[in-house]
Amino acid sequence: MQSKTFLGYRRENGRVGIRNHVVILPVDDLSNAACEAVGNNIKGTLAIPHPYGRLQFGADLELHFRTIIGTGANPNVAAVIVIGIEPGWTQKVVDGIAATGKPVAGFSIELNGDITTIANASRKAKEYVQWASELQREECPVEELWVSCKCGESDTTSGLGSNPTVGNAFDKLYEMGNTLVFGETTELTGGEHLVRDRCISKEVADKFMATWKAYDDMVQENKTNDLSDSQPTKGNIIGGLTTIEEKALGNIQKIGRKCSVHSILEPAEEPKGKGLHFMDSSSAAAEMVTLCGAAGFVVHFFPTGQGNIIGNPIVPVIKITANPRTARTMSEHVDVDVSGLLQREINLDKAGDMLLDTMMRTCNGRYTAAEALGHREFVLTRLYRSA
Repeated sequence: MQSKTFLGYRRENGRVGIRNHVVILPVDDLSNAACEAVGNNIKGTLAIPHPYGRLQFGADLELHFRTIIGTGANPNVAAVIVIGIEPGWTQKVVDGIAATGKPVAGFSIELNGDITTIANASRKAKEYVQWASELQREECPVEELWVSCKCGESDTTSGLGSNPTVGNAFDKLYEMGNTLVFGETTELTGGEHLVRDRCISKEVADKFMATWKAYDDMVQENKTNDLSDSQPTKGNIIGGLTTIEEKALGNIQKIGRKCSVHSILEPAEEPKGKGLHFMDSSSAAAEMVTLCGAAGFVVHFFPTGQGNIIGNPIVPVIKITANPRTARTMSEHVDVDVSGLLQREINLDKAGDMLLDTMMRTCNGRYTAAEALGHREFVLTRLYRSA
């Protein structure tokens, strides 16, 4: 990185974002149509439909609210319109987002209907868009960036090239005092002891092992005889990763060599301090990135072997590949081509610097490939069936 600062948006609670979205956020699936209508009415807003939010309970309901509130609270979001079918849950989301100090307004459809709700919400959304359009970027120190990572469509080039590139970048960010996160609980299987040994204390290590074991026990209890459609996937196997252990050892390369694990987070939980954190999470690409956004992370590193095309509505996703075939056949999806690593044209330190340079340009406003192509995958994590 040539500069130790970037141009970001300083939010009311002091956090820094790199995008300036005005989000139209549904509390539940029944409110998607109204949210999308407001998004169509008011240009410059972003509706984020999703399929859940009715008859959930317990920890599943808590995770739903944590994810929805966290999405609206993310520093990449300037202001939020919340629409729900009933006033109670709508107000709960509004109150959670309002704690950040940013502008937020809620509208419930019950006793109003879609047309009135859409009209009222559109008027407020127009006000928010015009207000947000005048916000100015300001110079911010790099260490204020919250950076997440997750890999997808992995193959042998992932563990050998693109994942170590992220690890190199994470090592450099860690030393500067950034807040970092990784996850993908099942994809650490076979290498979980390596992550345990990177934890800063026995308490953190014990919590990590308990978290990993709980997820593994759930998989073992519910799996059929053959997991090869899931872990590793058919695509992973075609790409040369024949066991979950091979996949895990490549996956762990993303946390570099110098980073220690400071805490273990619940899905969509915001970390309490700087350093590297582990989030208990699905290995599904869109789910994990959605959880990272809800936890407050503003930019995401996504190494891919055979070419995952994931994006996110509010978090820019930077995709990295070391597979020369993927770089050639899916170039429109690739932000950083580090295939030179395997061809011995560049070293790992150079590859990490290439990623950090792209991160800085992204933070200063340059669209990622996923943003330019309109990829806005937003997938909520469910823990169990509805009531």
